[in-house]
Amino acid sequence: MRLDPFYLIVDGADWIERLVPLGVRLVQLRIKGRDEAYLRAEIRRARETCARHGCRLVVNDHWRLAIEEGCEAVHLGQEDLAAADRAAIRRAGLRLGLSSHDPRELEAALAAGPDYVALGPIYPTVLKRMTWAPQGLDRLADWKRRVAPLPLVAIGGLTPERLSGVFEAGADCAAVVTDVLRHPDPEARTRDWLAATTVWR
Repeated sequence: MRLDPFYLIVDGADWIERLVPLGVRLVQLRIKGRDEAYLRAEIRRARETCARHGCRLVVNDHWRLAIEEGCEAVHLGQEDLAAADRAAIRRAGLRLGLSSHDPRELEAALAAGPDYVALGPIYPTVLKRMTWAPQGLDRLADWKRRVAPLPLVAIGGLTPERLSGVFEAGADCAAVVTDVLRHPDPEARTRDWLAATTVWR
C-alpha cells in the first residue's frame, strides 16, 4: 500500500469538504463518542467527497460501518484491533492501518498483517494525554527497520519544519491533526503541508 506523504486526520466530514478539494490525497475520519446514525452519515459524506476528489479515505475504528459503506481502508488502535474481525475486514477488501507505541504493540500490529503501521507520538502533542513519552527520531528509524517493507506513518507533534528529520529517519508518511485543525487558517496550513511534502511524492 503506497501512502501519500501527507496524511490528514480530521474529526468530521465538514473538514473533509473544506480541505480535501485543496489537493489532499489521504485523509482519516476519526470520530469518537457519537451514535451509529451520525457516524454512518459522516462516513457517507466523507466517502462521497473523497471519491470526487481522488482522495483515499481511511475510517478510524468503525470497521463495520466502513465495510457497509463501501470504504477502502480502516485504521485501528490496539484495543480496537483486539476486538475487530480481521477476517471480515480482509474479505471486504479493506486496507488496514494499525497504531503502535511500544515494542509489544508493534509485535501485535505486525502479527495482524497490516498494510501500514503508525508510530507516535514522535514529538510532544497536545491532541490527547499520552501514556507514552515522545518517541523521537531514533525510535522512528528503529521502527522502520522492523516494519520494512511496510509503510511507516509518523504522528504526533509534526510540523512542516520537522518533516526533513522525520522522513530522513525512515517515515513514509506524516500524519497531522492539530497543526492543521487548530491553525488560524486551516486552508493555508493545508497548502503549506501539501507544498512541504511535494518532494517526497
